[in-house]
Amino acid sequence: MASEATGGDARVIARGHWHPPRSSKALAATLLVSGTTLLVRLDGEAGDPAAFNDARRVTISDRVGNIPRRIGFVDGSTFETADNDAIDGWLRKTRSRHHGFVHELERFHPRLIAVVLGIFLLGGLIYRFALPALVEVAVAVTPPVVPKMMSSGTLASLDQTVFSKSGLPEERQRELTEKFEALAAYSARGKDGYDLNFRKGGLIGPNAFALPDGTLVITDELIDLAAGDSEMILGVLAHEIGHVEKTHSLRQLYRAAGMAGLVMLIAGDIGSAGEDILTNGAALISLSYSRSAESEADHVSVELMAKAGHDPAAIARFFELIEKKLGDSGETSILSTHPGTPERRRQIDEWAKEIRK
Repeated sequence: MASEATGGDARVIARGHWHPPRSSKALAATLLVSGTTLLVRLDGEAGDPAAFNDARRVTISDRVGNIPRRIGFVDGSTFETADNDAIDGWLRKTRSRHHGFVHELERFHPRLIAVVLGIFLLGGLIYRFALPALVEVAVAVTPPVVPKMMSSGTLASLDQTVFSKSGLPEERQRELTEKFEALAAYSARGKDGYDLNFRKGGLIGPNAFALPDGTLVITDELIDLAAGDSEMILGVLAHEIGHVEKTHSLRQLYRAAGMAGLVMLIAGDIGSAGEDILTNGAALISLSYSRSAESEADHVSVELMAKAGHDPAAIARFFELIEKKLGDSGETSILSTHPGTPERRRQIDEWAKEIRK
């Protein structure tokens, strides 16, 4: 509010209401300043001011948005005004602090744009450089009991919500298990490092996946899709062994947890997302492996099948089959990504030719 003379050297600061000590009355009044003294005059009344004090002894509430300001006098009376700008204008001339901390946070400053951009830049650098390094460290220091707990929780969750008992004849299960164990014996972990499980896939359909501790699951639907081609089935299982050997499941879990933490760093607390990812084993199956991880697993399948005396290109036949029968020519699937792309088949065929030389 613009200052104006009121007689003598008193100048108007703001208009509002005065509340007498220990009273709920609100009387129309004007706040003035004379030298270093603040005084309140009731509107329409002459004579002595209703309240006055040295400006250094009054209390002035901090500005919070457009909430009315309160000026407290020593006698217990209070002057209240909605003219925050007038109070700020007077305070700028007399005191260094004229806005409350909360109000300062609420006010928009162009520099906030730079701060936000800086936060996103920092987040990008963390994602690009720090997160991969932290994932590797986490994988290296993870005790064996952790993957076992994650895997058992994931399988239990799937058994309760998606899977049902396998309908595959026990003789066929036994035959595939024996062939799988003979294949796994050539892997880095050996046959004792893996546990093959058969399930009816339900909504998941034809698929196979590996959990961090070496638990492998293959669905009846995938076995039926293979139409008796055991080499193809072994090629798929060798691919899943590749995921375990390269610790892809554990890496994707830690990466998801790291991303949740990064989002919370930028956006604030979004709930227990990080905790859910770390404690809910079922989160493992909600993520797809990266293309590089799938390529690594393909390579392991080719090498492992060749070592065990099987067709190293068998996994390529599986990709071709699901592309033809299921129309899966994309780059994602329900569990681990199993795209039947021509590029992957060509790469597998090249690796197989090199091994056969």
